[in-house]
Amino acid sequence: MSLAGKGTRPDAPTRGRPRSEAVERAITEGVMKLLEDGVPLSELSIERIARTAGVGKAAIYRRWSGKEELFVDVIRDAEPADPELPGTSMRDDLVAMLEQLRQRGLMTRSSLLLHNVFAQMKTTPKVWTAYQTTVVEPRRRKAVEILRRGQENGELRTDLDPELINDLLVGPMLLRSVMRHDGDLPDGLSEQIVDTLLAGVRPVSPPTTP
Repeated sequence: MSLAGKGTRPDAPTRGRPRSEAVERAITEGVMKLLEDGVPLSELSIERIARTAGVGKAAIYRRWSGKEELFVDVIRDAEPADPELPGTSMRDDLVAMLEQLRQRGLMTRSSLLLHNVFAQMKTTPKVWTAYQTTVVEPRRRKAVEILRRGQENGELRTDLDPELINDLLVGPMLLRSVMRHDGDLPDGLSEQIVDTLLAGVRPVSPPTTP
């Protein structure tokens, strides 16, 4: 599976000159080739990437501030795209967010290369920090936003901490996809997790007086 087959992200900031898709593709495919050849992330330099891609170092620096940002872009392009939220209810939006995490778990398991890259990322502090800052944290903020909106419209109890509820939602999926490599990730798991948790945290209607 290619780590760089999805093209430019629509939310990517503009850096320097107008982007050339052909040049970007050559650069990201150069990173991919080096990874496939077994070159560790720690040994991937801008010079080596530029040489493999057949471009000058300036072409890379015009698009990325450094190799950490480039690696994160390549890895993010390998993951399932951030979901389009249905917007019909807090429950449906949470299911969509959790489903992206389930699909990411399935992809990581099916791709030995992707699995190895994630393992290396965790031992490369700058890359791991960049990934957390630019990928993980925005997704977390979006999920907490959904929960806060649910509190405002009566779908979630207002006495609960949205940050904690998000951890309770994401935790079971991370346990199965990251900590238990044999953990089952079946279709419908996202709905099951969300519905199980929401059953205990929805506002309780006062009993009807006869």
